[in-house]
Amino acid sequence: MALKPHRKAGDGTDISFYMNAIAERGGIVWFDTTTTGVGAALDDSNAVVGVPTGTDGGVPAGLLLNDVVNLDLTRQHLNHHQDEVQVNSKVTVATRGEYTTNRIKSGDTPKAGDPAHFDNSGELTTTATSTQVGRFMSGLDADSYCKVDINLP
Repeated sequence: MALKPHRKAGDGTDISFYMNAIAERGGIVWFDTTTTGVGAALDDSNAVVGVPTGTDGGVPAGLLLNDVVNLDLTRQHLNHHQDEVQVNSKVTVATRGEYTTNRIKSGDTPKAGDPAHFDNSGELTTTATSTQVGRFMSGLDADSYCKVDINLP
């Protein structure tokens, strides 16, 4: 589980993107610029986000709010209680709001007010090697969860 139930989301969620890779919710995803389409329409499958593969040049799309899984759907169902979606399906991405996640870079000890960036695997970090995606609203709790305020344009 990468997100706790605590959420304060207003108008900062986007449901117009697809994701073509397995990913755990609570991390940062970025715009996939390798697709051929413009992705302007709501159901354009060329509007794709992905897990970062580095921090240079990637534009963050937001915080992933679904677990993206690759299941044999003829044998089992998606767990909708865990917000699972199948690979190549639409995902929910948060561009603004407050979330509690454990997708924090190992070894980082954020404090309330620290700027939040992302590392090359989409985990949040205090290291300023990428675009700032928000700020930490707390330190790590006993389960290594931290409250973060995401604020992307």
